[in-house]
Amino acid sequence: MRKIIFPVFCFCVISIQAQTINPKIQEFINSKQTVLLNQFIEFLRIPNVLGDSINMERNASFIQLMLKQQSVESKLLRSNKPGSAPVVYGEVMTPGASTTIIFYAHYDGQPVNPAKWSEGLHPFTPKLLSDRHDKGGMPVAIPTTNKLWDPEWRIYARGASDDKAGVFAILAAYEVLRELKLKPNINIKFFFEGEEEAGSINLGQILEENKKLLDADLWLICDGPSHFSGKKQILFGVRGDANIDLKVYASKRPLHSGNYGNWAPNPAMRLAQLLSSMKDKDGMVTIKGFYDDVIPLTTVEKTAIFKIPEFETILRKDLLMINPDGAGRPFMELLNLPTLNINGIQSANIGNLSANIIPTEAEAALDLRLVKGNDVERQINKVIAHVKSLGYHVIDHEPTDEERTNFPLIAKISKRSHGYNAQRTPMDLPVAQRVITAVNTTINYELIQVPSLGGSLPLYLFEQILNTKPITLPIVNFDNNQHAENENVKIGFLLKGIETMAAIMLMK
Repeated sequence: MRKIIFPVFCFCVISIQAQTINPKIQEFINSKQTVLLNQFIEFLRIPNVLGDSINMERNASFIQLMLKQQSVESKLLRSNKPGSAPVVYGEVMTPGASTTIIFYAHYDGQPVNPAKWSEGLHPFTPKLLSDRHDKGGMPVAIPTTNKLWDPEWRIYARGASDDKAGVFAILAAYEVLRELKLKPNINIKFFFEGEEEAGSINLGQILEENKKLLDADLWLICDGPSHFSGKKQILFGVRGDANIDLKVYASKRPLHSGNYGNWAPNPAMRLAQLLSSMKDKDGMVTIKGFYDDVIPLTTVEKTAIFKIPEFETILRKDLLMINPDGAGRPFMELLNLPTLNINGIQSANIGNLSANIIPTEAEAALDLRLVKGNDVERQINKVIAHVKSLGYHVIDHEPTDEERTNFPLIAKISKRSHGYNAQRTPMDLPVAQRVITAVNTTINYELIQVPSLGGSLPLYLFEQILNTKPITLPIVNFDNNQHAENENVKIGFLLKGIETMAAIMLMK
């Protein structure tokens, strides 16, 4: 009988303790809002696009300073590749703790085109708005005196949501516990990467060289958006990712559209026809074998999906989308299938620069999202095989004059990054269930559990190299414009994210 009663007793104690501690955490966060959020804004002022090595080092130094202010020793983990961005590592070992969790977030952001940001907004000049910009949000002066910030306000800047919010929420959570003299119940390791948006090109090497240092029971990934309903969710997997460039060619020099029209092939039209052959009218991929190697969801995962609140109505209204792709299939079913997306198409000029010519070439950037069972190379090869089946000679370099003479249809296909496979953690993993219990103490509803995130992270590396399972706990608003212009984070979500990370650090 004791073995049956004891776990129930422990669960009750955990709940009571958490309900006693959480108000203190909330009160402290409220009292420190202006200090915390102004520090976050300073973090956002530092450009964070990979390739700008000076500013990437500044970001790493800023994170190290935040750790130092909390008396946490840190160091930079580097690959041997020149110009690579370092990982910022730190740890807090708790005497007597038997569980170690590595808190992961990344400080790099997607490339930016400031000209595409709305008037008055700039990726690295953070602005505070009263609401979403496209819903009439007005500029708000950034408070400098201690006061409560409206949870509906939004900070606009690159990295505001993806993923400096994750970095900051983790660091601020530990600061809150330290200021309140609340001792963590687990060993905490901090791991802040600077190359995630480039496919974590050096992460494998860093993990291989630091296996002992990175020994842990779980990786807790703070990245991605909260559920569309605004509720907190925990994710047990991520899609993989592969990016390829597809270019087709026509004449060697641009031609007058009047003098050569109807005779000279147009590469933009060829590319459009080629791309349209890859999907049907419902948006489902028609490439042979594209879905064949998908590993089906387990019964537990299907049950979890069934419990997720309905949200497609919210999305349709917010996005003004009357007829989504998928032939009527549910969103979550489609989320667990591989995708083929066109990130962008380019051929000659448009608008005021448009000229009456037949271009020489046309190019598209393709984004392949992978699910469990897919392999990066296999999935790319399916695309290549499809292009070849339509009569194209496929190369990985610019065509020579001899190739142009011998092959009427030429397509160059090249990988933009090495890509990575999908990963899924069992939903009944005991340490993950303890995280769920901790997060549930911060909310008045049941934490949403999802088998896989729609986005991608190289989480398979933690499993493959370190034999440690990862789970993902997003904290930011779903309408944050991540990877695009006007990226933002909602104040209420960021502050709740700090509280969530603190609860996990205190979990039993």
